[in-house]
Amino acid sequence: METSLEEVKKQVVEDFSLYDEWLDKYEYLIELGKALENYPEEKKTDDRLIKGCQSRVWLDYWVKDGRIWFSADSDAIITKGIISMLISVYSGRTPEEIAGDDFGFVEEIGLKENLSPTRANGLASMIDKIKAVAAENVQS
Repeated sequence: METSLEEVKKQVVEDFSLYDEWLDKYEYLIELGKALENYPEEKKTDDRLIKGCQSRVWLDYWVKDGRIWFSADSDAIITKGIISMLISVYSGRTPEEIAGDDFGFVEEIGLKENLSPTRANGLASMIDKIKAVAAENVQS
């Protein structure tokens, strides 16, 4: 049985709540980034770069059986962890699920207020890009 989007987001919040210190949460993000599937060099193209991120973040996606699948990479390790976390939540979901989501779990983790302003902007750009991909693929 498939895990619901709400359950996956709740699990991410719980995973982050295991750590009291932000330094430990950063370490956890780094681990998530290291666990990210290898991203092919030939897909590191300008059209896949997420605009608005200080570090370079590539996002690729494909639609299969009415669901959107994401792969991504970044040249900065914490940013790679952030995009890894986002795609682990949203990859394999329907465009409608993603487009209709508020991404509120990111606030619950406290990620935004604990990132530098440039990383927080990058996070917002990553979320915007994932939402835009979903909106482009919603069946009308």
